[in-house]
Parts: sequence; C-alpha cells; structure tokens
Amino acid sequence: MGMPLRNKTIAILATDGFEQVELTEPKQAVEQAGATTRILSLKDGEIQGMHHDKKGDTFKVDALVADASIDDFDALILPGGVANPDALRLDQAAVDFVRDFTNSGKPIGVICHGPWIMVEADVVGGRTMTAWPSVRTDLRNAGAEVVDEEVVTDRGIVSSRNPDDLPAFCRKIVEEFAEGNHATR
Repeated sequence: MGMPLRNKTIAILATDGFEQVELTEPKQAVEQAGATTRILSLKDGEIQGMHHDKKGDTFKVDALVADASIDDFDALILPGGVANPDALRLDQAAVDFVRDFTNSGKPIGVICHGPWIMVEADVVGGRTMTAWPSVRTDLRNAGAEVVDEEVVTDRGIVSSRNPDDLPAFCRKIVEEFAEGNHATR
C-alpha cells in the first residue's frame, strides 16, 4: 500500500466532548499512511474524549486553532461528539479556520455531529453530505443535499454518519487526502 500521505500534515480540530473513536481511528489511519497529525483546539493543555456519554481519555493539544494557519496543513479531520462541534461553532477562530480550509479546496473528513461547524462556517451549500440523523436537518437548511450513506465524498469533503462507519470513512479520507487539493484539479 505504501505511504500515500508521506510529507502531509493533517489538522484535527477538536475540543472537550469529542467522540474519542472518531478522533483516534482517523488519526491512526492517516498516520499509518505516512501523515503527521496535529490536534488543534480552543485551549492549551489537554482535551477530554468521550465514549458516548462517559468520559474517555484526555489528549494533548498541539496548538490553538486561533494561532493556526491553513497553509501549514494538507487536510483536516473534524470528529463529532455532541459537545465538541457545538463548542467549536461558537468560537470565531474555529469557524474561520474551517471556512478558510473548505474554501481553499483542501480535503476534509467530517463525521457524525462534526458538520455543525461546517454549517456555522456556511460552507455546505450545494454539497452532498451525510451526518448523524439529528444534524441532517441543519445540513439541509444550510443548502446541502443530505443522503443516508456510510460514506459520502463531494469535492474533497468526506462525510460519514457515526462510529459504525469508521472503517469506510478512514479508507476514504486516506484516499482523498492523498489526492490533495481539489481546487487545483
């Protein structure tokens, strides 16, 4: 299989309350494909993962999203969990980062409740996406075409519904991230 993501740096944007497996499995998949990952957050220190409604592990934050530049990253992962994207969409630096990243054409993997921040960034209109069922109305209201499929790809945005979709999601983000910037193709 090789190392299709060698020399690529992937941002993972998360804060307290992320669904742990939606961060750890995609992180592991892109690292196994050769990428370097960096966790960006709203605060320094560590962020709290969740196993649905129970606390999971904590994870070290590599940098503040407010200090991050999209130019330093080749792709972006947006894990879900209910509290995580809800908090992220209230932070202007996080919203701006996601908006700028999407508008750059660089690939993004987003799962479960993760699309909430993309809705807030006003970047889902005209795209076909999927998400956790309670997020689908928000996507539709923001102009996305919503489907109920395991993994959906539209112009470099890979979306999935829930942790059960992670095997397909992880395979697809590695493929899309290897293809690179979709604005230049």
